[in-house]
Amino acid sequence: MKRIGHSCLMLFAACVIVGALATAASATPMPNSAVVLERLYDNCPLSTVTSSNGYPGLISISDTWDPACVGFANGHAWNFSTDGATSADLGNNGNYKFRATVIVTAGAGTVEAGIHIAPWWNNMDGRFQVRIPDGEIACFGGRLPFYSFTTNFGLVYAAGTPATMEIEYHANGLSMVSPASIVYRLIYGGNSYSSPVLLFDEGNPAENPPHGLWGSLDPSLAGGVVQVNNGSNGHDFNASWYDISFTCLDCETPAKTTSWGRLKVLYH
Repeated sequence: MKRIGHSCLMLFAACVIVGALATAASATPMPNSAVVLERLYDNCPLSTVTSSNGYPGLISISDTWDPACVGFANGHAWNFSTDGATSADLGNNGNYKFRATVIVTAGAGTVEAGIHIAPWWNNMDGRFQVRIPDGEIACFGGRLPFYSFTTNFGLVYAAGTPATMEIEYHANGLSMVSPASIVYRLIYGGNSYSSPVLLFDEGNPAENPPHGLWGSLDPSLAGGVVQVNNGSNGHDFNASWYDISFTCLDCETPAKTTSWGRLKVLYH
């Protein structure tokens, strides 16, 4: 019988270790709850904001907007969580997708709402959103590659209608030759639409470490976001997210999914 040399055994062990480390490095945390973050933009301190987190059945935020406010905006967000108290860091090297059906209404004024992967410097940024009253549906901000469903498909969002949004993120090699990639998917008016696979550009080398390059950067937070633009004579805002699900693409096979029951954010 042919004996296996020490060098072969050492090489095999090294490969096992490297493989284990690679798997651990790519693992995405599995959310089991959500946290609400009020007044991330707070240019209308005269408003009254209340929130409740009834995960998994209902999350609500109410913002009684004051017409005297003329600053930039009021903005609130919710993020996926693994402990019910802090936002889950999905990481620059995660592999996951999540979706929600979003409905936005307003009596008047400009309101923007959707889902997001927020960069480390701004928890209101990195959005896949709809906007009323002009109806634009677009993905932009933070580290997200830009894509417009309005430009590419001629879609215009009508207030009060459901738009199901999904983001799928893959870290890939996190390098110039293998940057992270993202796909945006939309179901609207009974039809399904998708962006092509879009690649991330390089982050700021001066900020790595600790934030990383060629992906969403670290930390990366995900969930929902809504912004009310002050000075637009807005009132009677309502934004809701429901049928929310999160799928971890590298936790196990088959991929593990958690679903939120009905999650709603209210604006009055």
